[in-house]
Amino acid sequence: MLKRLLAPFLTVIALTGVAFTAPAQAQVGADLAATPDGLVKAVVSDVMNTVKSDKDMQAGNIGKITQLVEQKILPHANFEKTTQIAMGRNWSKASPEQQKIITDQFKTLLIRTYAGAIAQIRDQAVQYRPYRGTADDTDATIRTQVINKGEPIQMDYRLEKTPEGWKVYDINVLGAWLTEAYKGSFNTIVTQQGIDGVIKTLQDRNKQLANAK
Repeated sequence: MLKRLLAPFLTVIALTGVAFTAPAQAQVGADLAATPDGLVKAVVSDVMNTVKSDKDMQAGNIGKITQLVEQKILPHANFEKTTQIAMGRNWSKASPEQQKIITDQFKTLLIRTYAGAIAQIRDQAVQYRPYRGTADDTDATIRTQVINKGEPIQMDYRLEKTPEGWKVYDINVLGAWLTEAYKGSFNTIVTQQGIDGVIKTLQDRNKQLANAK
């Protein structure tokens, strides 16, 4: 079930690491990360430059790609909030220990999915729509279009402002938010198998992905 949910996102999520149509491409710095659109653009550029300069990643070296994700993407993501939204009303049914396990397993699943997708990066481009937020905003949506072989694909990001800076907590592909896509699946599993069923489903899927390397 989780594999089926990931399918629509897999190819397009790979494109979050591609070049964007802005004049400057720089490492993520405090000046760029100070705004939500600046953070997204900087991370996209940084990831793309790294992949394009590394033949192992282009050849699909999952170990190196996973390291890239952990170093350049994870610091700018809030997986706990992502997991909480995806679990919906079932989040409060889980104990603190179960919440931690679910968050860790869900994060591992998305990392492995992202790692496999990054290997598909080639010559796509990302167009950024104007962001008109204010300095007082604590939540932002950055809207983009991924141009893949001339075809535009909607790709949006939701971020929240935290004491550590802006963090991405949701992604919208072709009109479907990642957290919403998982919410129904998690709810069904909880109804049928309880909170432990979600943990087992995530653990089993991660084992499958690990063994598939």
